Amino acid sequence: MSALANVKILDFSTLLPGPFGTLVLADLGAQILRVEAPNRTDLTRIIGELDGDASYAHRYLNRSKKSISLDLKKSAAIEIVKQLISEYDVVVEQFRPGVMDKLGLGYQTLKAINPKIIYCSLTGYGQTGPYKDRGGHDNNYLAIAGTQDYSRRANTAPVPAGIQIADVAGGSMHLVAGLLSAVIQRLETGVGQQIDVSITDAAFSLNVFAASNYLGAEKTTGPEQELLNGQQFYDYYQTNDERYLSVGGLEPQFKKALCEAVGQSALVELALSPRLADQQAFKAKLTDIFKSQDFAYWKKLFRSIDACVNHG
Repeated sequence: MSALANVKILDFSTLLPGPFGTLVLADLGAQILRVEAPNRTDLTRIIGELDGDASYAHRYLNRSKKSISLDLKKSAAIEIVKQLISEYDVVVEQFRPGVMDKLGLGYQTLKAINPKIIYCSLTGYGQTGPYKDRGGHDNNYLAIAGTQDYSRRANTAPVPAGIQIADVAGGSMHLVAGLLSAVIQRLETGVGQQIDVSITDAAFSLNVFAASNYLGAEKTTGPEQELLNGQQFYDYYQTNDERYLSVGGLEPQFKKALCEAVGQSALVELALSPRLADQQAFKAKLTDIFKSQDFAYWKKLFRSIDACVNHG
């Protein structure tokens, strides 16, 4: 039996953060029933390539889930939800604060029907605070969380990430963690609870190094000023056919393996030096070395060498 086979979740969320979170739970065996509006299209249905009447992304996000179409502005639909609540363990909703209360489906109302209900509200800015009623998307959350200024090259503008970092790492995964924690606590106490997940707050928590250094030592940061954001050799390197390799071997054994693999054992001392100037000199050497051959050459060379060098 799957780990969450006995957990039943009523999912009112759309777009990416909520659906990805409930996808993780569905993959773990939870029974997910999506509540979808008949007169309001979930944008993921039409983003990207289509497979019939829905996008492949929509089918990906909603695999292993069942769905029901309900117009929540109609009293009959609200009554159906209330009937379902008596047999469901968890509610996941992604409306702006106050919307579920206006619909007659707020936490206190549903708690009166099922005192054990776990009610998860996932929003961009949380249920309280000056931004709570504002709309937003992944790049807005990342900008406010402070990640984007130092996640770029010096003297260049921030660029949209290829994946939705705040939505998934901030929203979806914190939703999963909070929800499962509440399930465990309910097993011990028999009591449900309301969970408030702010995607922006959760995204801010991802600033592990930058935030801790600022809070502890008042050290600010910026583009290419950190070990892991391009200041030193940990980086991407262009080949002579304009492809790229990622080099990330921070540990001494990987640096040594890298130097030996490219035929430059003399660079080991430079690679192992703790001095910033030496690390930047090592990076300059690597830049020239990787630019001397094409992508296929380096891919073949590092296929059997454990040096944290990978192709993309």
